Amino acid sequence: MNQPSHILLVSNSTVHDRGYLDHVEDEIRDLLGHARTVLFFPYALQDRDGYAAKARSRFEAMGYKMDSAHATSDPRQAIAATDAIFIGGGNTFRLLKAIQDLELIEPIRRRIREGAAYIGSSAGSNVAGPTIRTTKDMPIVQPRSFDALGLVPFQISPHYLDPDPASTHMGETQEERIVQFLEENETPVLGMREGAWVRVRNQSVILGGSNGARIFRRGETPVEAVTGDEISELVGAPDGP
Repeated sequence: MNQPSHILLVSNSTVHDRGYLDHVEDEIRDLLGHARTVLFFPYALQDRDGYAAKARSRFEAMGYKMDSAHATSDPRQAIAATDAIFIGGGNTFRLLKAIQDLELIEPIRRRIREGAAYIGSSAGSNVAGPTIRTTKDMPIVQPRSFDALGLVPFQISPHYLDPDPASTHMGETQEERIVQFLEENETPVLGMREGAWVRVRNQSVILGGSNGARIFRRGETPVEAVTGDEISELVGAPDGP
């Protein structure tokens, strides 16, 4: 395959009144299928040990063995051997800088092309796109470039918030910032509200979860998408086999 087909991109790992990854557990189980090993990348948070322990406990409760890339002696070998990769949320700039510094971009791409599943949440979803230019995060560190994994041909903007017409806040809305991005770039942007996710299957991109998403394309009126919509014609379809 030229592009991977087993991808789940989640806007956020926790929704109100539910535990870590509870709202997306069924989708994770369906994605992973008979996979048994998952490699976690905790680089978006400073406390990597604590983050890895949290993720490991959750995935073990679902029946999957999890290792953390930061605790392995050879992350590249761990990537090559795993059935699935999970990259969690936190600060997107810190995450991208770490995987660039460790020279893990191409090994991750290669393993996903070979058939491993990919799960991204928040920052982990941001880095699945061509670049991280549509993240809401503060650039607390400087990666060598904004270029990311490019597993999907569209930009991700997790935690999307609609403009509140009753608000007295005078700062830019997330919509305005995405429109500014499209003044300088051609790549479509998927603004996923909290509780939403997208599942990439071969050449289809299907919106799931709750609350829907908003799709932005250069020079066009934003399009509202709801759960169950196939949106590849709007955001771009991954290449087929």
